[in-house]
Amino acid sequence: MTVLHDATELSVTEAAKRGVARLVADAEHGADLVVTRRHQPVAAVVSIRRLNELEEAAADLRDLALVLARSVTDTGERVALDEVLAAFGHTRDSLSALPDDE
Repeated sequence: MTVLHDATELSVTEAAKRGVARLVADAEHGADLVVTRRHQPVAAVVSIRRLNELEEAAADLRDLALVLARSVTDTGERVALDEVLAAFGHTRDSLSALPDDE
């Protein structure tokens, strides 16, 4: 699966000739670069903005997968909170007595 659809591909040799400073400058200006070795992708150079977009998209996809799995497997049965707490050896009072983590 290629996430960087409009990425510029360049070989490791080409990337070395460009130098790190130029690769970083290209990424800062919005270019997504895929570095290849023997025509196989081995690394990507992207801006932090683009990396954040990709990480947010991955988190959204994980959330969507959880929602879809829940909707497919939901039987309609519900369990009371007190039953869940009891299954873990707690009560509402025992939880409220625990110190807050900061």
